[in-house]
Amino acid sequence: MSASQPNFRNSRAALSLQFPQSLGVYDQYADAQKAVDFLSDREFPVENCMIVGTELKQVERVTGRLTYNRVALGGLLSGAWLGLFVGLVLSLFDNNNTLVTIVSTLLFGAVFGLVWALIGYAATRGQRDFSSVSQIVATRYEVLVEHKLAAQGRELLAQLPGHTASQQNF
Repeated sequence: MSASQPNFRNSRAALSLQFPQSLGVYDQYADAQKAVDFLSDREFPVENCMIVGTELKQVERVTGRLTYNRVALGGLLSGAWLGLFVGLVLSLFDNNNTLVTIVSTLLFGAVFGLVWALIGYAATRGQRDFSSVSQIVATRYEVLVEHKLAAQGRELLAQLPGHTASQQNF
């Protein structure tokens, strides 16, 4: 295996600790990050730490109602962007009629995007008439450290301003 190829076995090992112990549990990622940064500033070997998001949940934010007009406009615009990109790439290799190449691929892309979006929306038969964005988020964040460094890490974190015992889980 060459040096430029990823070694997935080593990357998996990099995401684990042999005997992890908790230094603290935080409600906000920023607080867990602040704790690790505090340790780093005090020359603690933070390469032996992990921040683990726990109690995962999926949050979906509904952004609007879908109608045929809205779907058509979205398909038209996304197809036009794709057509414009393809037209610009093709124009690099075309010495004549650069503008014609760009405009024609833009129009073809817009029509293709429009038709494809409407077909896809019609296939749902009204079962999902809304748009949304979703994200997986953690409810809590736990800072873990290799067992042999846990006591030292806890001692240092006790000096962190605003760090309370309620944040610790041991």
